[in-house]
Amino acid sequence: MTVRTEPLRIGVLGAARISQQSIVGPARATGHRLVAVAARDRSRAESFAAEHGVERVLGSYADLVADPEVEAVYNPLANGLHGPWNLAALAAGKHVLTEKPSASNAEEAAEVRNAAAKAGTVFMEGFHYLFHPVTRRLHELLASGELGELRHVETVVSIPAPPATDPRWSLALAGGALMDLGCYSLHAQRMLAPFAGGPPRLVAAQGSPRVGAPDVDEWLDAELAFPGGATGSARCHMAYERTRMTCRLVGSRGDATAANFVLPHLDDRVTVRTPAGERVEELGRRSSYTYQLEAFAAAIRETTPPPLDADDALATMALIDDCYRAAGFPPRPRTSVPV
Repeated sequence: MTVRTEPLRIGVLGAARISQQSIVGPARATGHRLVAVAARDRSRAESFAAEHGVERVLGSYADLVADPEVEAVYNPLANGLHGPWNLAALAAGKHVLTEKPSASNAEEAAEVRNAAAKAGTVFMEGFHYLFHPVTRRLHELLASGELGELRHVETVVSIPAPPATDPRWSLALAGGALMDLGCYSLHAQRMLAPFAGGPPRLVAAQGSPRVGAPDVDEWLDAELAFPGGATGSARCHMAYERTRMTCRLVGSRGDATAANFVLPHLDDRVTVRTPAGERVEELGRRSSYTYQLEAFAAAIRETTPPPLDADDALATMALIDDCYRAAGFPPRPRTSVPV
Protein backbone atom coordinates (compact mmCIF):
# COMPACT_ATOMS: atom_id res chain seq x y z
CA MET A 1 0.00 0.00 0.00
CA THR A 2 1.30 3.43 -0.93
CA VAL A 3 1.44 5.93 1.92
CA ARG A 4 0.78 9.52 0.95
CA THR A 5 3.44 11.77 2.40
CA GLU A 6 2.59 15.20 1.01
CA PRO A 7 1.83 17.94 3.55
CA LEU A 8 -1.70 18.37 4.86
CA ARG A 9 -3.60 21.30 3.38
CA ILE A 10 -5.14 22.96 6.43
CA GLY A 11 -7.76 25.69 6.58
CA VAL A 12 -8.09 27.71 9.78
CA LEU A 13 -11.45 29.03 11.00
CA GLY A 14 -11.03 32.41 12.67
CA ALA A 15 -7.95 34.30 13.76
CA ALA A 16 -7.92 33.20 17.39
CA ARG A 17 -4.86 33.92 19.54
CA ILE A 18 -4.54 30.25 20.46
CA SER A 19 -3.90 29.36 16.81
CA GLN A 20 -0.32 30.61 16.97
CA GLN A 21 0.65 27.86 19.41
CA SER A 22 -1.99 25.28 18.50
CA ILE A 23 -1.66 25.10 14.71
CA VAL A 24 0.74 27.71 13.26
CA GLY A 25 3.82 26.61 15.19
CA PRO A 26 3.08 22.89 14.83
CA ALA A 27 2.46 23.22 11.07
CA ARG A 28 5.74 25.05 10.69
CA ALA A 29 7.56 22.41 12.75
CA THR A 30 6.08 19.47 10.83
CA GLY A 31 5.99 20.87 7.30
CA HIS A 32 2.23 21.03 6.81
CA ARG A 33 0.59 23.83 4.83
CA LEU A 34 -1.81 26.46 6.09
CA VAL A 35 -3.58 27.06 2.81
CA ALA A 36 -6.42 29.32 3.95
CA VAL A 37 -7.87 31.33 6.82
CA ALA A 38 -11.24 33.03 7.22
CA ALA A 39 -12.50 35.32 9.97
CA ARG A 40 -15.61 37.41 10.58
CA ASP A 41 -13.40 40.49 10.19
CA ARG A 42 -11.51 40.11 6.92
CA SER A 43 -8.82 42.56 8.04
CA ARG A 44 -8.05 40.30 11.01
CA ALA A 45 -7.76 37.34 8.69
CA GLU A 46 -5.43 39.30 6.41
CA SER A 47 -3.23 40.30 9.34
CA PHE A 48 -3.20 36.72 10.60
CA ALA A 49 -2.25 35.39 7.17
CA ALA A 50 0.52 37.94 6.72
CA GLU A 51 1.98 37.27 10.16
CA HIS A 52 1.82 33.49 10.00
CA GLY A 53 2.40 32.69 6.35
CA VAL A 54 -1.11 31.46 5.50
CA GLU A 55 -1.41 31.17 1.73
CA ARG A 56 -4.86 32.67 1.12
CA VAL A 57 -7.59 34.65 2.88
CA LEU A 58 -11.18 33.60 2.20
CA GLY A 59 -14.29 35.69 2.68
CA SER A 60 -16.20 33.56 5.16
CA TYR A 61 -16.17 30.38 7.22
CA ALA A 62 -18.55 28.84 4.67
CA ASP A 63 -16.10 29.66 1.86
CA LEU A 64 -13.33 27.95 3.78
CA VAL A 65 -15.14 24.68 4.48
CA ALA A 66 -16.27 24.56 0.83
CA ASP A 67 -12.85 25.30 -0.65
CA PRO A 68 -11.57 22.28 -2.63
CA GLU A 69 -7.93 22.97 -1.72
CA VAL A 70 -8.70 22.67 2.00
CA GLU A 71 -8.62 19.02 3.00
CA ALA A 72 -8.52 19.50 6.80
CA VAL A 73 -10.25 22.16 8.87
CA TYR A 74 -8.93 23.43 12.20
CA ASN A 75 -11.70 24.88 14.37
CA PRO A 76 -10.55 27.11 17.28
CA LEU A 77 -13.69 29.26 17.39
CA ALA A 78 -15.62 30.07 20.57
CA ASN A 79 -17.10 26.95 22.21
CA GLY A 80 -20.61 27.62 20.95
CA LEU A 81 -19.36 27.64 17.35
CA HIS A 82 -17.55 24.31 17.55
CA GLY A 83 -20.63 22.20 16.87
CA PRO A 84 -22.09 24.16 13.93
CA TRP A 85 -18.81 24.48 12.05
CA ASN A 86 -17.68 20.94 12.82
CA LEU A 87 -20.95 19.78 11.28
CA ALA A 88 -20.46 22.05 8.27
CA ALA A 89 -16.89 20.87 7.71
CA LEU A 90 -17.86 17.21 7.99
CA ALA A 91 -20.77 17.71 5.59
CA ALA A 92 -18.24 19.15 3.13
CA GLY A 93 -16.16 15.99 3.42
CA LYS A 94 -13.27 17.54 5.34
CA HIS A 95 -11.08 16.07 8.03
CA VAL A 96 -11.56 18.05 11.25
CA LEU A 97 -9.30 18.97 14.15
CA THR A 98 -11.48 20.87 16.60
CA GLU A 99 -10.72 22.61 19.83
CA LYS A 100 -12.46 21.08 22.79
CA PRO A 101 -15.23 20.44 23.51
CA SER A 102 -16.54 19.28 20.13
CA ALA A 103 -19.99 20.80 20.70
CA SER A 104 -22.06 22.76 23.22
CA ASN A 105 -23.80 19.74 24.77
CA ALA A 106 -24.17 15.99 24.38
CA GLU A 107 -27.10 16.22 21.98
CA GLU A 108 -25.06 18.31 19.57
CA ALA A 109 -21.97 16.13 20.13
CA ALA A 110 -24.04 13.11 19.08
CA GLU A 111 -24.90 14.90 15.84
CA VAL A 112 -21.21 15.57 15.27
CA ARG A 113 -20.43 11.91 15.95
CA ASN A 114 -23.06 10.81 13.43
CA ALA A 115 -21.81 13.31 10.85
CA ALA A 116 -18.24 12.08 11.27
CA ALA A 117 -19.35 8.49 10.75
CA LYS A 118 -21.26 9.49 7.61
CA ALA A 119 -18.36 11.54 6.23
CA GLY A 120 -15.81 8.79 6.81
CA THR A 121 -13.14 11.42 7.44
CA VAL A 122 -10.82 11.85 10.41
CA PHE A 123 -12.32 13.77 13.31
CA MET A 124 -10.14 14.64 16.31
CA GLU A 125 -10.91 16.70 19.40
CA GLY A 126 -7.97 18.80 20.52
CA PHE A 127 -6.97 17.19 23.81
CA HIS A 128 -3.35 17.70 22.82
CA TYR A 129 -1.98 16.87 26.28
CA LEU A 130 -2.67 13.17 25.61
CA PHE A 131 0.04 12.96 22.96
CA HIS A 132 2.86 14.41 25.06
CA PRO A 133 5.46 12.18 26.80
CA VAL A 134 4.31 13.58 30.18
CA THR A 135 0.90 11.91 29.88
CA ARG A 136 2.37 8.86 28.21
CA ARG A 137 4.72 8.49 31.18
CA LEU A 138 1.90 8.71 33.71
CA HIS A 139 0.17 5.87 31.90
CA GLU A 140 3.41 3.87 31.75
CA LEU A 141 3.88 4.19 35.50
CA LEU A 142 0.46 2.63 36.03
CA ALA A 143 0.95 -0.04 33.35
CA SER A 144 4.33 -1.09 34.76
CA GLY A 145 2.92 -1.64 38.24
CA GLU A 146 5.44 0.69 39.86
CA LEU A 147 2.63 2.68 41.50
CA GLY A 148 0.61 -0.43 42.32
CA GLU A 149 -3.15 -0.42 41.90
CA LEU A 150 -4.73 2.94 41.16
CA ARG A 151 -6.48 4.31 44.24
CA HIS A 152 -7.13 8.01 43.54
CA VAL A 153 -6.70 10.60 40.80
CA GLU A 154 -6.70 14.35 41.30
CA THR A 155 -6.73 16.71 38.32
CA VAL A 156 -6.72 20.47 38.81
CA VAL A 157 -6.90 23.07 36.04
CA SER A 158 -7.13 26.72 37.09
CA ILE A 159 -6.25 30.13 35.64
CA PRO A 160 -6.63 33.79 36.65
CA ALA A 161 -9.86 35.35 35.43
CA PRO A 162 -10.12 36.37 31.77
CA PRO A 163 -11.59 39.83 31.08
CA ALA A 164 -15.33 40.23 31.61
CA THR A 165 -15.82 40.57 27.84
CA ASP A 166 -14.12 37.24 27.11
CA PRO A 167 -16.42 34.76 25.29
CA ARG A 168 -15.52 32.14 27.90
CA TRP A 169 -17.90 33.97 30.25
CA SER A 170 -20.75 33.90 27.71
CA LEU A 171 -23.53 31.33 28.17
CA ALA A 172 -24.69 31.96 24.61
CA LEU A 173 -21.24 30.91 23.39
CA ALA A 174 -21.18 27.84 25.68
CA GLY A 175 -18.76 29.35 28.16
CA GLY A 176 -17.85 28.37 31.70
CA ALA A 177 -14.94 26.97 33.67
CA LEU A 178 -15.91 23.37 33.03
CA MET A 179 -16.13 23.89 29.27
CA ASP A 180 -12.83 25.73 29.01
CA LEU A 181 -10.73 24.05 31.71
CA GLY A 182 -12.57 21.27 33.47
CA CYS A 183 -12.92 19.32 30.24
CA TYR A 184 -9.18 18.59 30.57
CA SER A 185 -9.63 17.40 34.15
CA LEU A 186 -12.46 15.08 33.17
CA HIS A 187 -10.83 13.82 29.99
CA ALA A 188 -7.57 12.96 31.74
CA GLN A 189 -9.53 10.86 34.20
CA ARG A 190 -11.53 9.17 31.45
CA MET A 191 -8.25 8.17 29.77
CA LEU A 192 -7.34 6.13 32.87
CA ALA A 193 -10.13 3.62 32.19
CA PRO A 194 -7.69 0.85 31.12
CA PHE A 195 -6.02 1.03 34.55
CA ALA A 196 -9.19 1.43 36.64
CA GLY A 197 -11.58 -1.24 35.46
CA GLY A 198 -13.39 1.07 33.07
CA PRO A 199 -14.41 4.72 32.71
CA PRO A 200 -15.42 6.80 35.72
CA ARG A 201 -18.96 7.72 36.68
CA LEU A 202 -20.00 10.96 38.32
CA VAL A 203 -20.72 10.78 42.06
CA ALA A 204 -21.28 14.45 42.87
CA ALA A 205 -20.47 17.94 41.65
CA GLN A 206 -20.61 21.45 43.02
CA GLY A 207 -19.72 24.86 41.66
CA SER A 208 -20.33 28.58 41.83
CA PRO A 209 -21.58 30.99 39.14
CA ARG A 210 -19.77 34.05 37.90
CA VAL A 211 -21.16 37.25 39.39
CA GLY A 212 -23.56 38.71 36.84
CA ALA A 213 -23.75 35.45 34.87
CA PRO A 214 -25.90 33.09 36.95
CA ASP A 215 -25.64 30.05 34.64
CA VAL A 216 -21.92 30.38 33.87
CA ASP A 217 -19.68 28.49 36.27
CA GLU A 218 -16.66 30.29 37.69
CA TRP A 219 -15.47 27.06 39.27
CA LEU A 220 -16.70 23.49 39.41
CA ASP A 221 -15.50 20.40 41.27
CA ALA A 222 -16.56 16.87 40.38
CA GLU A 223 -16.12 13.68 42.38
CA LEU A 224 -15.83 10.48 40.36
CA ALA A 225 -15.72 6.74 40.98
CA PHE A 226 -14.08 4.06 38.82
CA PRO A 227 -15.38 0.48 38.50
CA GLY A 228 -12.18 -0.91 40.03
CA GLY A 229 -12.65 1.05 43.25
CA ALA A 230 -10.46 4.09 42.60
CA THR A 231 -11.85 7.57 43.17
CA GLY A 232 -11.29 10.78 41.28
CA SER A 233 -11.45 14.51 41.94
CA ALA A 234 -11.67 16.75 38.87
CA ARG A 235 -11.40 20.43 39.69
CA CYS A 236 -11.43 23.60 37.62
CA HIS A 237 -11.43 27.32 38.40
CA MET A 238 -11.50 30.20 35.89
CA ALA A 239 -10.89 33.02 38.37
CA TYR A 240 -8.12 31.55 40.52
CA GLU A 241 -5.16 33.41 41.99
CA ARG A 242 -2.69 31.59 39.75
CA THR A 243 -2.37 29.05 36.97
CA ARG A 244 -2.30 25.44 38.14
CA MET A 245 -2.60 22.40 35.90
CA THR A 246 -1.62 19.33 37.88
CA CYS A 247 -2.44 15.64 37.60
CA ARG A 248 -1.70 13.35 40.56
CA LEU A 249 -2.04 9.59 40.50
CA VAL A 250 -2.10 7.78 43.83
CA GLY A 251 -1.47 4.05 43.79
CA SER A 252 -1.16 1.34 46.42
CA ARG A 253 2.66 1.49 46.14
CA GLY A 254 3.36 5.12 45.33
CA ASP A 255 2.23 8.27 43.59
CA ALA A 256 3.17 10.41 40.60
CA THR A 257 2.42 14.07 39.90
CA ALA A 258 2.67 15.94 36.61
CA ALA A 259 3.49 19.58 37.30
CA ASN A 260 1.62 20.83 34.21
CA PHE A 261 -0.12 18.06 32.32
CA VAL A 262 -2.13 20.44 30.11
CA LEU A 263 0.80 22.59 28.90
CA PRO A 264 3.84 20.38 29.46
CA HIS A 265 6.07 22.55 27.28
CA LEU A 266 5.96 25.04 30.17
CA ASP A 267 6.85 22.47 32.84
CA ASP A 268 7.62 18.90 31.84
CA ARG A 269 8.34 17.48 35.32
CA VAL A 270 6.81 14.29 36.66
CA THR A 271 7.59 13.60 40.32
CA VAL A 272 7.46 9.94 41.35
CA ARG A 273 7.38 8.84 45.00
CA THR A 274 7.64 5.19 46.05
CA PRO A 275 9.15 3.36 49.04
CA ALA A 276 12.39 3.32 47.01
CA GLY A 277 12.55 7.12 47.16
CA GLU A 278 11.59 10.21 45.19
CA ARG A 279 12.73 11.20 41.72
CA VAL A 280 11.88 13.89 39.21
CA GLU A 281 11.68 12.98 35.54
CA GLU A 282 11.81 15.61 32.80
CA LEU A 283 9.98 14.48 29.69
CA GLY A 284 10.77 17.21 27.18
CA ARG A 285 9.56 20.70 26.30
CA ARG A 286 8.42 19.99 22.74
CA SER A 287 4.88 21.30 22.28
CA SER A 288 2.02 18.90 22.91
CA TYR A 289 0.26 20.62 20.00
CA THR A 290 3.05 19.48 17.67
CA TYR A 291 2.64 15.87 18.82
CA GLN A 292 -1.09 16.26 18.25
CA LEU A 293 -0.71 17.51 14.67
CA GLU A 294 1.62 14.60 13.92
CA ALA A 295 -1.04 12.17 15.17
CA PHE A 296 -3.74 13.93 13.15
CA ALA A 297 -1.62 13.78 10.00
CA ALA A 298 -0.80 10.11 10.59
CA ALA A 299 -4.51 9.32 10.89
CA ILE A 300 -5.13 10.97 7.53
CA ARG A 301 -2.02 10.00 5.57
CA GLU A 302 -1.23 6.61 7.13
CA THR A 303 -4.74 5.66 8.31
CA THR A 304 -3.37 5.19 11.82
CA PRO A 305 -6.43 5.14 14.10
CA PRO A 306 -6.38 8.25 16.32
CA PRO A 307 -6.89 7.75 20.06
CA LEU A 308 -9.36 10.64 20.03
CA ASP A 309 -12.42 10.44 17.80
CA ALA A 310 -16.02 11.62 17.70
CA ASP A 311 -17.17 8.79 19.98
CA ASP A 312 -14.65 9.85 22.62
CA ALA A 313 -15.77 13.47 22.21
CA LEU A 314 -19.38 12.47 22.81
CA ALA A 315 -18.48 10.52 25.96
CA THR A 316 -16.62 13.53 27.37
CA MET A 317 -19.48 15.88 26.50
CA ALA A 318 -22.01 13.61 28.19
CA LEU A 319 -19.92 13.65 31.37
CA ILE A 320 -19.67 17.45 31.19
CA ASP A 321 -23.46 17.71 30.93
CA ASP A 322 -23.84 15.35 33.91
CA CYS A 323 -21.50 17.53 35.96
CA TYR A 324 -23.43 20.67 35.10
CA ARG A 325 -26.74 19.16 36.10
CA ALA A 326 -25.35 17.74 39.36
CA ALA A 327 -23.86 21.14 40.27
CA GLY A 328 -27.14 22.96 39.57
CA PHE A 329 -26.24 24.46 36.19
CA PRO A 330 -27.97 23.83 32.87
CA PRO A 331 -25.99 22.15 30.11
CA ARG A 332 -24.71 24.70 27.65
CA PRO A 333 -27.30 25.74 25.06
CA ARG A 334 -26.73 25.35 21.35
CA THR A 335 -25.60 28.62 19.90
CA SER A 336 -28.14 31.19 18.80
CA VAL A 337 -25.36 33.27 17.27
CA PRO A 338 -25.65 33.38 13.47
CA VAL A 339 -23.19 30.94 11.91
